[in-house]
Amino acid sequence: MKDNFKSGFVTIIGRPNVGKSTLMNHLIGQKIAITSNKPQTTRNRIQTVYTDMERGQIVFLDTPGIHQAKNKLGEYMVNVAEHTLSEVDVILWLVEPSTFIGAGEQHIIKQLKKTKTPVILIINKVDTVEREKILEYIDAYRKVFDFAEIVPASALREQNLDTVVIFKYLPYGPMFYDEETVTDQPERAIVAEIIREKALHALDDEIPHGIAVYIDRMKERRGQNIIDIDATIVCERDSHKGIIIGKGGSMLKKIGSNARYEMERLLDTQVNLKLWVKVRKDWRDSELMMKNFGYNKDDI
Repeated sequence: MKDNFKSGFVTIIGRPNVGKSTLMNHLIGQKIAITSNKPQTTRNRIQTVYTDMERGQIVFLDTPGIHQAKNKLGEYMVNVAEHTLSEVDVILWLVEPSTFIGAGEQHIIKQLKKTKTPVILIINKVDTVEREKILEYIDAYRKVFDFAEIVPASALREQNLDTVVIFKYLPYGPMFYDEETVTDQPERAIVAEIIREKALHALDDEIPHGIAVYIDRMKERRGQNIIDIDATIVCERDSHKGIIIGKGGSMLKKIGSNARYEMERLLDTQVNLKLWVKVRKDWRDSELMMKNFGYNKDDI
């Protein structure tokens, strides 16, 4: 191991839907976190690992968006996000390109002022605005907080994204994970998230907040290059169940085939996927059900 090898933890924070998962997927170089243009896509802290044998290793924590919670699931998500701020070496804060610093951003600034961790501000989606405006946005943010760096970037277009600026602020030290590791998420969790992502893409705005996915069975067929996966999509209302299944099962089929395609690429094997839909009324306000679906506040 080189003397100048650096390693540390970096959290990516920001309001919901600002592009955190897209940024992390690009920095890592492969897709781990699910992305969608609907808020509350990321619900748990997802740990991914970027290793450069010359420079060092970055462990990224992709957190749920920090927002005003409306139910127990919302409270859990905000808690997860705010909890990570004091535990990491660097904070990446993603914002939209704007000179208006709204209540959501003010809330995040208040949290950041409680920590001594260096904060790199990334003004995302700069490909959507005029270049001259970017300096105004930088200026507006520079006045409200003492950032270690301010980087204008586009996660979607992969513009101005580089880990160099992050390594600058990491401590020297050995690797936390071996160089093959890309995530600490078990395969079952990633498979469940893929199904949830495909449902988010396919369904109306109202329903996705109220869905969870759990894997009932995931088993390799002996002597064959096939994995059988049985999964259940949980929703909060009977009317939602009908929409998720769709006319003659068409919507469920669409979600299933889109998910299967991505699973086969991830697992490098054929996947036989079966999906069911169940109604669990108000599960987002039940701590027991949240725990069953992998959102456990004792783990924070």
